Amino acid sequence: MIEALLYTPLENDAVSCALCAHRCKIANGKRGICQVRENRNGTLVSLVYGKLIAQHVDPIEKKPIFHMLPGSRSYSIATVGCNFKCRFCQNADIAQMPADHEGTIVGSDATPETIVADAIAKGCDSIAYTYTEPTVFFEFALDVARMAHADGLRNIFVTNGYMTSEALDILLPVLDAANVDLKSFSEDFYHQTCGARLAPVKETLKRMKKAGILVEVTTLVIPGRNDSKAELEAIARFLVEDLGPETPWHISRFHPTYRLTDCPPTPVDTLTRAREIGMAAGLRYVYIGNVPGGASGENTICPGCGNIVVNRFQYRSRTNLIDANHCAYCNHVIDGIF
Repeated sequence: MIEALLYTPLENDAVSCALCAHRCKIANGKRGICQVRENRNGTLVSLVYGKLIAQHVDPIEKKPIFHMLPGSRSYSIATVGCNFKCRFCQNADIAQMPADHEGTIVGSDATPETIVADAIAKGCDSIAYTYTEPTVFFEFALDVARMAHADGLRNIFVTNGYMTSEALDILLPVLDAANVDLKSFSEDFYHQTCGARLAPVKETLKRMKKAGILVEVTTLVIPGRNDSKAELEAIARFLVEDLGPETPWHISRFHPTYRLTDCPPTPVDTLTRAREIGMAAGLRYVYIGNVPGGASGENTICPGCGNIVVNRFQYRSRTNLIDANHCAYCNHVIDGIF
């Protein structure tokens, strides 16, 4: 347990947290929405520093990050907690543990030194802060990321994009890539289904891109909730116009889970239609994910000649025909870090 970053003392030992866009006002003895930052007599502390609930070596494609070092390994870590309350949370058992179980926090002790050393020993090229929302374990992620960069590893945030500009400014110098969930293009969806707002997510995406971070975007397509033609077109248009046509868009299949079990799995036809919408809008790389046997939706296609330059199956790269960011067939530039 350490003192948190990014908070301001208020009257009566209350504090104002400036880590995420909720900007919680936290009374003495209480926690923020994330349930892992607690006010103790006017000092905000992180309850999850070095308390890892998950620690694995994954293919980088599983993040999903398709346009940085395909085929490499990413050392992936998480603590419990999240600043969203998504009804469809895919990792609710750990992300929503404190919220759903009276503040329960569990995890194995770790230090930045042991994380970085283990990542290097296991042949990883990057560290991913993932599985739950990494913003809520910001202090630990930042310490690990700084040490990782010093030792030549890249850093990846897999995030809902709800951090404040203050938090992002601190993180940017050691951040290489991010996969940001753009869950919908509707403020109502964000409010009713996630307990959050859309506008801060859009701002984070634009700030990351402006800073030169490799940004990939994931949208979980939920039948009847965010799968209309108009909404998918709006997302694609935002990606092209505000982030750039080189931005990879991952369209992921929904499966009933957590508190959203009354919706069926997303039809594959819907995902195919969403991909066509993205390509028609001008995106160069649109992927279909979370579909068993859907390998063709995972391949990277050269925008110049239409050949497969990275062949993938179940989030693993099998062949890579990119040479110094150029297609081996036609020499067209392939966007990313290869």
